[in-house]
Amino acid sequence: MHKHKIKQIIVVSLTVVLVGVLMAQPIKGLIKKQEAEHTAQEQAGQPLVDLAAVSQVAKQGLNASLSKQISDLEDKLQDAKGEERLSLLRQLAGKWDDVNQNAPLGFVYEDIAKEEPSYSNWLKAGDAFSEAYSNIQDTTVASVLNRHALEAYQAALALDENSLDAKTGVGSAMVNGGGAPMAGIALLREVVGKDPKNLKANMQLGIFSMTSRQFDRAVDRFKTVIAIEPSPEAYFYLASSYENIGMKKDAIAAYEKSKELAADPSLSQFVDRKIEELSK
Repeated sequence: MHKHKIKQIIVVSLTVVLVGVLMAQPIKGLIKKQEAEHTAQEQAGQPLVDLAAVSQVAKQGLNASLSKQISDLEDKLQDAKGEERLSLLRQLAGKWDDVNQNAPLGFVYEDIAKEEPSYSNWLKAGDAFSEAYSNIQDTTVASVLNRHALEAYQAALALDENSLDAKTGVGSAMVNGGGAPMAGIALLREVVGKDPKNLKANMQLGIFSMTSRQFDRAVDRFKTVIAIEPSPEAYFYLASSYENIGMKKDAIAAYEKSKELAADPSLSQFVDRKIEELSK
């Protein structure tokens, strides 16, 4: 399994407590809370999340040589225009993509799309921002990345109104902090109505079912996801859903499958503790 996938599993296991918090309050309340936090941040004069900020953080985890290559490209971008600027942005996108740093990658694709507006460029920006906000625990930063994802997907949808990928992106962003969760759910349901095996839409609808405590519906969604593409994440969420409706044996089996597919020590330790609790 790729390293970034393992990291996603670790995030899932570490944030299971946050899932419990989500289940304890309406999703609209959470969205309003995130919006209030962002407004307070702006009023307090704190710097907003932008390419320079996320790049600085991301480079701290890279080796010195690669970090310098990225910094050199960023320096050249300061005065570049036209095709030269586009070329530098594409090189920079390649660097961030290679090391799976989705936050700076999203901002770079956003700049590319502004220079060269196209469905593909806006969709790439949306996908990168979506991956970034889905795997970060700082709610203020996640809120900013979510907003950029929503705007990018909306721009892609404006260029191709029939795109199920763009509709899924818009719907997911709305549900995850875009301020209109029910409109987002309607879009996601429209997508699965046209494409019943759409992986992303079914996953998002499953997660929403969990946060709204509709665990029986969540089970159905995650079963659909697993039938399309088995993943540690899907099995983990399926297990949690089973657990919340008292189906302990099914929960244990799903947790075991998540552990098997992830083959990651951090998740394995968490799952072992969970199985021990469920076996009592």
